[in-house]
Amino acid sequence: MTAGGWTSSRVLGFDTETTGVDVTSDRIVTAALVMRDGLGGLSRVRTWIIDPGVEIPEAASAIHGVTTAYAREHGRPPAEVLEEVAAALAGAMADGVPVVAFNASYDLTILEYELARHGLVTLTDRLGRAPGPAIDPLVLDRALDRYRPGKRRLGNLAEYYGVVATGELHAADVDVDATLDVLGALVRRFPELAEVPLSAMHERQIRAHHMWARGFNTWLQENGYDRPPADGSWPLQGEYALGEEIIADIVARARAAAAAQRVDKQLDKHQLDKQPVDQPVAAATG
Repeated sequence: MTAGGWTSSRVLGFDTETTGVDVTSDRIVTAALVMRDGLGGLSRVRTWIIDPGVEIPEAASAIHGVTTAYAREHGRPPAEVLEEVAAALAGAMADGVPVVAFNASYDLTILEYELARHGLVTLTDRLGRAPGPAIDPLVLDRALDRYRPGKRRLGNLAEYYGVVATGELHAADVDVDATLDVLGALVRRFPELAEVPLSAMHERQIRAHHMWARGFNTWLQENGYDRPPADGSWPLQGEYALGEEIIADIVARARAAAAAQRVDKQLDKHQLDKQPVDQPVAAATG
């Protein structure tokens, strides 16, 4: 790692566009990887289009612009693309390069299910451990600015942090660039983040997401909402999630480490350990 810490070293952005929001059954349609030498470095972009072998719902096409007909004409077979994407991600993680993704638990989890569906080796099995290091600007923003009202989609955070997208959001490569720029803005606002080692950053995000999900699920119950609870595991969910005992141990260790680190003095200002619940609109759409 360079003298400037992880913010001056390589980072690999990752995003997918899919047929829907169910990580267990929906399919990846496009994927993008963006490598930068430091958060402010030039982007080296690689993108893929997949023919998922199923119909792409009109609602999904309306978001990312890829129709069933277009994917069939221009897309490659899923197994070929998924292998290339997984190999790049696993290689980066094995080298200690952080993978940056907005709402990382969605993209990394759907990738695991897709790899298994096509008989390919998952990230977890390639690495022989849970995937990481990963950095998720959504998780960090929720933790560091807990009480800010409003939605927390990528477009909302880009607007809040003054990030100008290089194109229309919901194209995977554009979303990755915007995600990396939002992360850069977060580091400028909370410069202590740059001092946190990647391993500690990863575990603190596990803790932060777990605490957010617990607070959000309590809010759902108290307000009588009939909807599935938020999954408290990060960065993988579903059958690939960390076990509850592992999460509890990580949360305890991250909490203990937090007391001695400057970045968590900022968290203390926001009373993260008191577990306040997000504003309803932010929690429901973040």
